[in-house]
Amino acid sequence: MLGFIILGIIILIVLIVIISNVKIVPQAHAYVIERLGAYYTTWGTGLHVKIPFIDKISKKVSLKEQVVDFPPQPVITRDNVTMQIDTVVYFEITDPKLYCYGVERPLSAIENLTATTLRNIIGDLELDSTLTSRDTINDKIRIILDEATDAWGIKVIRVELKNILPPREIQDAMEKQMKAERERRARILDAEGEKRSQILVAEGLKESAILKADAVKEQKIREAQGEAEAIMTVQKANADALRMLNEAAPTDRILQLKSLEAFAKAADGKATKIIIPSEIQSLAGNVTAIRELWESDSANK
Repeated sequence: MLGFIILGIIILIVLIVIISNVKIVPQAHAYVIERLGAYYTTWGTGLHVKIPFIDKISKKVSLKEQVVDFPPQPVITRDNVTMQIDTVVYFEITDPKLYCYGVERPLSAIENLTATTLRNIIGDLELDSTLTSRDTINDKIRIILDEATDAWGIKVIRVELKNILPPREIQDAMEKQMKAERERRARILDAEGEKRSQILVAEGLKESAILKADAVKEQKIREAQGEAEAIMTVQKANADALRMLNEAAPTDRILQLKSLEAFAKAADGKATKIIIPSEIQSLAGNVTAIRELWESDSANK
């Protein structure tokens, strides 16, 4: 009976040991395995069993992209301006073995390498170039870090300058410069607006003068056309009168009488001096004589 109990205990212990040595590696992770103190293999995603007391999980490594935000570092530009710049590094582990055995404390190594690289790059630039060349600085740091960290099993994906903080007096000068630039742009915009307004007013006056001139011109044309039409109407009436008179074939005496009536109308009872041809004068005398004879005959009767 005691033997069965001991056997059961041994089997239980064996099961516990086996179960405790069964490992499941999750997605995007890797386990570095050492056997008797030496590197043996790297486990990928899935189910694995290690030999008890012989195999050892040296390090569990995440293969995901990682982000490290390093604290601000003092750097000096070529024109001797000291600034505080903090960087953000995005990287991923490509070789777990090199990551474990390539360098001691890889994150600290990346931070120090980033700081020294940043100082070297900024030291060749002036303040204005530093503030306007973020993309160039990021690319240079990334290339240098990526080459240096290949031996550590790390790939640097990108590097970003998070903040660039110049000294307080430099910031004040920059703010004043920006304010002056904004005021200059505002004055330029005001001048452009005033210029545009004056141009529009001048164009309006010009168009108004042109329209007025066109209206006067049109009025004069219409008046001239009216006068021409009136003259044409009068001339046409005279021509019609002459034509009708010619068609009636009047005698010379009738024409002379009509002329006399026209002269009488021209005088119109006013003190108008009219020169009458001799023929019309004789005709008028004859008419007067005939009229007196007719009146005397009438009285005798």
